[in-house]
Amino acid sequence: MRIKRIDLTFTALLVPLDILALTGAAISAYSLRFSQAVTESLPILQNVPFAQYMSNAEVFVGVWILLFALAGLYSTTRRRAWSELGRLIVACGAGTMIVIATVFFRREIPVSRFIVLAVFAFSVIYALLGRLLLRVARHALLRAHVGHRLFVVVGNSKIAQDVIDTYQTNPIIGITVLQQFNTWSETTRRAIKKLKAANGLDGILLADPDLAKEQALDLIAFSEEENLSFSYLADLFAATFTNIKVSTETGVPIIEVQRTPLDGWGRIAKRAFDIIGASLLLLITSPLSLFSMLVIAIEDGFPLIFQNERVGERGQLFHTYKLRTMWKKFSIGPQFGDTKENLALEKKLIKEKSIKAGPVYKIADDPRIMPSGNFLRRWSIDELPQFWNVLIGDMSLVGPRPHQPREVQKYLPSQRRVLAVRPGITGMAQISGRSDLNFDEEIRLDTWYIENWSLALDLYIVLKTPFVVLQRKGAY
Repeated sequence: MRIKRIDLTFTALLVPLDILALTGAAISAYSLRFSQAVTESLPILQNVPFAQYMSNAEVFVGVWILLFALAGLYSTTRRRAWSELGRLIVACGAGTMIVIATVFFRREIPVSRFIVLAVFAFSVIYALLGRLLLRVARHALLRAHVGHRLFVVVGNSKIAQDVIDTYQTNPIIGITVLQQFNTWSETTRRAIKKLKAANGLDGILLADPDLAKEQALDLIAFSEEENLSFSYLADLFAATFTNIKVSTETGVPIIEVQRTPLDGWGRIAKRAFDIIGASLLLLITSPLSLFSMLVIAIEDGFPLIFQNERVGERGQLFHTYKLRTMWKKFSIGPQFGDTKENLALEKKLIKEKSIKAGPVYKIADDPRIMPSGNFLRRWSIDELPQFWNVLIGDMSLVGPRPHQPREVQKYLPSQRRVLAVRPGITGMAQISGRSDLNFDEEIRLDTWYIENWSLALDLYIVLKTPFVVLQRKGAY
């Protein structure tokens, strides 16, 4: 899509804003170092004249701006704040290394190690704050429909309507659909020309994957002739595979479909993230887990932990650990002996009270749950023992939710793609609606996660999860 003036304006504003942020970081670091609060505990061993210090700082500001550019921080591509933060840390870290190396090789430049570290911290904070302010201003303008791209949609499929509805309900995407046409024809051609003359059209979105090839080529030619950007919704086959590798060893391009970026070092990095994160979270949540176990023991005795068989990566079976929230007399599993009657009751409740269609069930107002269990489930406290599942390698902190074998048996072949990675305690579905999502929506979100995995995405999901839990949206 063609870049709108608002995007170019805000991208251009980043450079002077970063110069101010970096200069402010240098001044703040100098002021902090020579403040009374710091000098009392860290005596000054080397005087650094402010004028000389700022003269050197100006040079390094220019170097850091170049590093920001190399890190892609001035790209017009929109990114999430977490992705921006990661690039800022890398760029500022590289800049700090250059400062340290320069001071080492040119000893005539007086500098304090405290100042160098403080400059790094202030640079990341100030540059991020500046970018967040610009982001807020840009979103405010887009919500007021200032700077929107104006599009027409050709196609009347359900997915076309979904896309239009998304543009309407999310104005910060920056696209306004002026009109929708059922198909491409001479009548449509004339109508688009009139819209362009009256409103200043920016582009055309083809939302009909079944449009005849000749018509599609004519539509592309028309968009070129009228200087309009052209976009199209991927057909079912193209949308299924987003991670591909092209090989030309045979002289003919061969496309290999890759299920996920979680391969090689990606897999190693994710496992390290899981071990560190699960260890810390187990330590932090252990008092809450112990107190919850005490409440369960008082209310209904032992066992305190409920083991439930689930399907994991590549279809392997494992047992999840959860705090027991259901009365023992209704619980199902090898821990509770003969459970035929309990299984029959569960099937009856699924038929009468399940709020989800498809392979996965969710029983609302489940009468089998203890009073304390309702509280534990609503705040997701019952899932805290699953950090042990993460440590032993059955699960990940982030990934698709694991389901029971009887549920997985009902999956369509295309839905089994979620078994390509370890299941997670939280994931895209959990931060996007939890139990309010239908199964198809859950699968679509989990598939997107698998195909677009990154450590930054995992960190974003983990940090957002507590806020979603506090909202209690979709929790039953």
